[in-house]
Parts: sequence; structure tokens; C-alpha cells
Amino acid sequence: MNRRHALKWLTGSAAGAATAPIIAAPGATEPAPPAFPARFTFHDPDFSKPITGPWERLLTESELSTTKVLADIILPKDEHGPAASEIGVHDFINEWISAPYPDQREDCEVVRGGLAWINTESFRRFAKPFAELSHEQQISIIDEIAAVDAKPEHAIGAAFFKEFRHLCLGGYYTHSSTWQQLGYVGNISVGGPYPGVPQEIIEKLGLQDVA
Repeated sequence: MNRRHALKWLTGSAAGAATAPIIAAPGATEPAPPAFPARFTFHDPDFSKPITGPWERLLTESELSTTKVLADIILPKDEHGPAASEIGVHDFINEWISAPYPDQREDCEVVRGGLAWINTESFRRFAKPFAELSHEQQISIIDEIAAVDAKPEHAIGAAFFKEFRHLCLGGYYTHSSTWQQLGYVGNISVGGPYPGVPQEIIEKLGLQDVA
């Protein structure tokens, strides 16, 4: 079941609960729980068709270009894994802040406002949009808004960068190509009989004396 179908089913269930009459069971003093049919039938999603989100993406091409460059500055390609843009972190951020939910709406204001701020700062210093600056010029701006003790005049940029970095890490490390960096191997088959929980894990959890 995909997310959209789950939301439809829950919405239907909630509506049914609100309208269904509450009738006391025979011989009972308290009303019986309401009974109502599900309004949506569960089924497996069809992965043979392209999956599209249920909302329109909000970032413009210019904003998405800046997002892509910033994500790669935070998470560049190295010996441990791919660059953020290689696994679509910029697209993840675009989908996230485009979602019509309160938390995502707040993130959208911070991110889009921050992208505007960083491009304004880029034009003020170098007369170019951020994505067209040299790496050294880009870092000269980032260093000032990534600092813990950012100057008051950079407060907007600093708040944006803090939130943006958080979203980058969330998008990056939930991609399967980066799990190995975290020590997560995923579901793998074990040959032969199941060896059980490793002794060091049992001792770490304090369960060695549990029968």
C-alpha cells in the first residue's frame, strides 16, 4: 500500500467513525464501539508504472540549481560515497518542501527564503548567482553562515543553512547507496542455521542473565 492510498483509507475511516451511530450492546451500560466498513480496499502498489508524488514541486529551475550546488558542498563525492546530487538529494528537498503539511510548509519558507538570501549575497559580492561562482567564492559565503557564531547580519543565512544541512543529511542517508557508511547492511541472507543474536549485543542490552 502506498502513502496516498493509506491517507485515503484513514480519511475514510475517520469520516465513518464520525457519522456512524453509537448503539449500546444488548445488556451493556456503555455504548458499543462504532462499526463501519473501510472505504478503501488495500492492494499492492503497481511498481511497473512510474511513481509520481501527489503534489506539484515548488522550486524553480534557478532555486533547484542552487540547491544542487549547496548539497554537493555539504556532501561531496569521496571515497566513502557519491555526491549528494548523484543520488538526487536536491530532488528530495524539492519534494519535501513542496508537501502540503504544516512542518513542510515551514521548511519551505526557510529554504526558499534562504536560497533567495544566498543568491542576493552572491550578487552583492560577486555580481553572479551562487551556482555560477567559483568553488572558492561559494565557500567564502558558506563559511560565514555555517559558523556557530555567525554575524547578526548573516542570521537569516545561518538559520537557512542549519535547516538545509539537516534536510541534506536526511535525504542522503536514507538512500540505499549510503547505508554502508552507517554500518547498515540491509536484509541479507544467512547461510545455514540462524546463529542467533551475537553475545556482545546480548551483553550490551543486559540480557545475558535472562532465561
